[in-house]
Parts: sequence; structure tokens; C-alpha cells
Amino acid sequence: MICRWLISFSLPLLASSVTGRVELRDSREASVRKRLDYSGVVIALAPPAATGLADVHVTMRQKNKTFTPHILAIAAGTYVDFPNDDPIFHSAFSSYNGQIFDLALYAPGSTKSVRFSREGIVRVFCNIHSAMSAVIVVLPTPYFATTTRDGSFQIPNVPPGEYQLTIFHERATEATLSALARRITVDQTPLALPTVVISEAGFLQMPHNNKYGRAYAPETDDHSVYPTGKKE
Repeated sequence: MICRWLISFSLPLLASSVTGRVELRDSREASVRKRLDYSGVVIALAPPAATGLADVHVTMRQKNKTFTPHILAIAAGTYVDFPNDDPIFHSAFSSYNGQIFDLALYAPGSTKSVRFSREGIVRVFCNIHSAMSAVIVVLPTPYFATTTRDGSFQIPNVPPGEYQLTIFHERATEATLSALARRITVDQTPLALPTVVISEAGFLQMPHNNKYGRAYAPETDDHSVYPTGKKE
């Protein structure tokens, strides 16, 4: 008697890439109108089922009284390190929508970290320097990208399936961004999306207070550590 075994192999589905380009319209920013700088727009692909939390570290530096990068996209569960690379004290915090945190005052050369465990838009400020601001976009997915200067983006290693495409742009209204969201299907071949046009019409820059909800005190003269001609 001859036994015949039927063996089936389940081959993994090949991941693909999703690419595209963003154009910004109706902007008051000189960098957009004159230099066509379309950087800093976050494109995300969320699968129907929630993904596991990330457990990695990324960095948002404080240098020359500036948060870098200004726009940081991360998956939920990521730790963000906030090193102080300036020769002065900083005090990063967020008291707006998203995850609230307060790193308090910390010295030059030191660093502190925050784990962002749930999705949302986190607006980051310094409690000492009112001009310092940044945005952390916490996403429920590992599939995302931030546009480069020419507006292009690439999201690599996306498994085949159905996804909800969402967009975040700092200078667009919620209604504008909601209208751009849509479902897309990714298969095993690279997917090139049509150009996404984002209008900045209707956006108003809102002032912010310090972490106590009060207006900022006048800043001290830092010219001794930031000589004339360097960025302040």
C-alpha cells in the first residue's frame, strides 16, 4: 500500500510600496509660495485591524531654540527622546489635545523621554521659549511617511490589503483633511497614488500660553550664547 501525502505550502504575500506626491495651495507661507516647499505632510495607511504597539525610540532635538524635526510621525507605543543640545535650559511640554506631558526644566546636555501610547496630534512647546513649537503625529499603524521638500512620499513594505488613507498637515483645517481621507487597496505591485492637493485656506494660527495657561514672560537676552548672526 502506497500512502500519498498531500503537502500544501502557504507562501507569504509580498509587501509593496505606496508612493505619491502632495501639493499645497492657498498658502500664506513664503516657503510654500516662493520656494514650493511641500514638506512636513504626514500620509498614513491604517489597516482594518489594530496593529501592535511599537517599542522603539526616536529623537526630537532641541537645538538653536528649535525642535527638530518640526513634524514627527510615529506609531503608537513609540518613545520620543527630547535631548537638550542647547547651552541653555529647556522645558518641553504639551497641554493640548493628544497626550499631555511635562518634562519640567532640564539642563544642557541632558535628555528626557516620553512614551506616546495612543493615537492623536500632540502639539509640543517649550515653557521658557514661546517661539519653540513642534507637532508629534501618533498613528495607529506602522505604515506612514512624511513628505519631502518636493511633496513626494514613499511608504515601503505595505502588505496587501484594504487601508484607510489619512493625511495630516499642520496648516490645513480638519474639514479639509477629512475630505481627503479615503479607502485604498494595496496588492503585490507598487501603487502610485494621484497627486494630493491640500488647500491651506481657512487655517488660522492660534496663539498658545505656557504650561500654566498664562502668557509667556519676556525672554532673557541669550546673545552671550547665541552671538549676533546665528539663529535665535
